[in-house]
Formats: sequence, C-alpha cells, structure tokens
Amino acid sequence: MNRTLKDYALLVLKGVGMGAADVVPGVSGGTIAFIVGIYEELINSIKSVNLTSLKLLFSLKFGRFWKAVNGNFLLAILCGIGISIFSLAKLITYLLVHEPILVWAFFFGLVLASTWFVSREVAKWNAKTLVGFVLGAVTAYFITVTTPAETPDAMWFVFLCGAIAICAMILPGISGSFILVLLGKYFFIMDAVKSLRVSVLLVFAGGASIGISLFSRALSFALHRFHDITIAVLSGFMLGSLNKVWPWKETIETYIDRHGVAKPLIETNILPDRQLWEAIGLAIAGFAIVYLLERLSLKGKKKKTEIPKA
Repeated sequence: MNRTLKDYALLVLKGVGMGAADVVPGVSGGTIAFIVGIYEELINSIKSVNLTSLKLLFSLKFGRFWKAVNGNFLLAILCGIGISIFSLAKLITYLLVHEPILVWAFFFGLVLASTWFVSREVAKWNAKTLVGFVLGAVTAYFITVTTPAETPDAMWFVFLCGAIAICAMILPGISGSFILVLLGKYFFIMDAVKSLRVSVLLVFAGGASIGISLFSRALSFALHRFHDITIAVLSGFMLGSLNKVWPWKETIETYIDRHGVAKPLIETNILPDRQLWEAIGLAIAGFAIVYLLERLSLKGKKKKTEIPKA
C-alpha cells in the first residue's frame, strides 16, 4: 500500500491512541485499532513476522524483509505506542488516582460506542454470531470480576506476563493492562516504565514478542475463515468489559506497593454518588470521538472506492 508522509503521521497518532488505551487497566489498544480502521492490517502485519521473513533478515536482505512485514506501517504504529506509553504513563496513573471517575467515564463512552460500531462489521447476524457475541460478553465479564492474584517478581514470571498481556492488548475489549492487574504485575510494570528499569522491560518485551507472534496467527486465521463469528465474539468482549470501566467504584481491599502507597486491589461497582454530570459529559465526549472517527473512516473508504470520471 502506497502511503504519503501525512498517512504515516496519522498512523503514529493512531499508535499514540493505542498506547494511551493500553496504559489504562480496562481499555484495550485493540479497541482503538478497530475504531481507527487498522485492526486487520495490524494483525496481518504482525503475523507476517515469521520464519520466512526472518530468513530474509538474517540473509541481510533488509529491503525484502521490510516489505514482507509491512515495516513502515509497523514502525509508525510502534513509534506512536512507545511515545504514548513513555509520555502518558505518569499522567494516566496520576489521573487514575486523583480523578478516576472522570477517566473511567470517558473510556466507558468510548468502549460503548466502539461495541456498537464494531458489531456493525458483522455482515449477517444469525444464531452462530449471536451465540459468539453472548459467549464473548460473558467471558469478558467474568474476567473483569476475577480477583487479582499475588504473584512473584521473578524474571520468568515477568516474561510470562508479557506473553499473556500482549494477547489481550490486541483484543478489542480486553485490556492487557487489566490482565496485568489480575496477574499482580500492573504497578510493577508501570514502575519499571517510569523508572526505566531496562532489565525488566527487556524481559517483558521478550515475552510480548513471543506471545503476539503466536496469537496473531490464530487471530488472523479466525478473521479470514470465520470473519462474522470472530467479529461477533470481539464485540461481545467489548460489551462485557464495560463492567470494568464503570466509573463509580468502591474499594473493598487495598495493597501497599513497594513505595508504601496504598493501591486498590479489589473493587466493586456502585451507583453514581458524585461527579455525575461531569462523568456524563466525558462519556458523551468519548462516544462522540468514536462516532467522528467512524464517519471519517467511512468517508475515506468511499473516496477509495469512487471511480474517477474519464
């Protein structure tokens, strides 16, 4: 695909959006990728990093390798994600501590709108797609109510966390950050990012590389062979994940991190008790952003399919 410099700048911005979502434990970068229309290209590009393309790399055929893996696209997205994570990690964690209702409200509107628009990608709803949708929603819901575990800080477990979390990061509706919460490693990894603990980040990245390589193949196969059912399941995941991003929560149990700060461990949803109108406004803003992105995406598709007049 021929892209201009402007196109790649937009891809970097889309990567920034994915990175920002992945920092929040409850919102998936895959959701953002779906919203901005790059999901299937992302999955297929990741899948293309295989033995065949790696042979080209080790044979020093860099140009052919870069083309085989859609390198320009992946580089733009990864740059955006990296910029976002390293620039927004402190801001997002600060806001989650000091303005959690407003942050969750914005993402609640965003995920709700995303569920609606992604579900419209199903060409034909029938018994199979409905069952897939329900199973996806139920699975995501039960994941969100699972109690976080206490886990070791050993490097082998950090590697395993990277492999598992990255799979969730490219699934719409299931947040890799939330999986890290369940595995007891969210604040551990965030601290590593903020303090640039290179050894931890390299091990985590190694696990993520293996995990995403394997999982992207399975997901790409499902999208090609069972497109409607797969999209229905992903839509269900997004709907079920709304339980996690409900803005009003009550902390049932906390834990003390390694800096001596109390962090929520187990939370339960409650009825709105404060900041109602501000939260509604931000939820509407999140919904509106998805709507505008969807309209822009449809407009772009329409332009590409128009046949120029002779």
